[in-house]
Amino acid sequence: MFRQTIARILLVGVALAVLAAAVGCGDDGGAPDSDGDVIRDIPMFRGNPARTGVNPGPGFKDSPTVLWQFSASLPVQSSPTVVDGVVYIGSWDNSVYALDAATGEESWRFSMNGWVFPSAAVADGAVYVASVAGDVCAVDAANGEERWCLQMGDDVWSSPAVVDGVVYIGSADSFVYALDGDTGDTRWSFQTDTMFHSSPAVAEGRVYVGGFDGKVYALDAATGEYIWEFQTGDSIASSPAVADGVVYVGSFDGNVYALDAAAGVERWRFETGDGVSSSPAVADGAVYIGSDDNNVYAIDAVTGQERWRFVTGDSVISSPTVVDDVVYVGSFDNNVYALDTGTGEEHWRFATGDNVSSSPAVLDGVVYFGSYDRKVYAITKE
Repeated sequence: MFRQTIARILLVGVALAVLAAAVGCGDDGGAPDSDGDVIRDIPMFRGNPARTGVNPGPGFKDSPTVLWQFSASLPVQSSPTVVDGVVYIGSWDNSVYALDAATGEESWRFSMNGWVFPSAAVADGAVYVASVAGDVCAVDAANGEERWCLQMGDDVWSSPAVVDGVVYIGSADSFVYALDGDTGDTRWSFQTDTMFHSSPAVAEGRVYVGGFDGKVYALDAATGEYIWEFQTGDSIASSPAVADGVVYVGSFDGNVYALDAAAGVERWRFETGDGVSSSPAVADGAVYIGSDDNNVYAIDAVTGQERWRFVTGDSVISSPTVVDDVVYVGSFDNNVYALDTGTGEEHWRFATGDNVSSSPAVLDGVVYFGSYDRKVYAITKE
């Protein structure tokens, strides 16, 4: 079913391309990243380099209302990043948009050579973006002007992680790259016999990434040296999350895996009913993840036992976002949900006009996300 879903995405995308050519809970203190530092922005996919899916918030439990919505010309699959009052998000219309977080007004847009599925990363005044045409670019965050652009050897679906001036990203050309953030020069590259759609996680001096060969790879972040690999039963598009010495990741084989970050040894696996391309969120001893079996799961991070599941109306490709005691996640049933972290109880749902695979970003009482209905939404409590 997962591959049928991907085929549906791509077929719809081709058709639309042809046509185009003719968010109270929590406090204001922010959330800690993997190093314990307080974060007050959402600078990259899953919120931080370790890809834990924890956002600063605060979020909200009350019924939502639209703060603003912005219309792109094609679907918005990319997940938003929010830094210094600006929302950065890509679209199938080949553009990356910078939108005012308070009003939705467009500050600038940057055109690329292909659909912008990956999510942007923002660091040191630059926005790092990629497209499925193989572009990886650094754009000035203030004005949208190009700093540098590279052409990879194949599509890029992976979202960059930026740590200490280095951009880590995977490509369908079989390489994982570490690029200099200032110049785009390659610091190192790691080659396999497979493509990478998974977005690298960076934690404790290591890079963790999944490949379409079904393997999770651990590499030295400074040198790209191979450390270990772990074999799952099918391809991996899910992006690993790293927390408390454990790597959590989903696989198309229908399982969610917990691996020892140091040695790559399996601690547990949890079986869902279908392929897992959603990326896990890890918070307060639980792992939250979606599946193509229409469910959102909460799994005990230590034991791998199910705590609860919530059934949506279609596949859950969107990756959950956690703020305090609420999980925010989209579904192919066109809705974004707010669920209780402890019980899975639904606090609210917000309906869009089409599928939602974008992962919500939650900051300052607002939930930001994109939809295949071609809109970027900012919603807040009524």
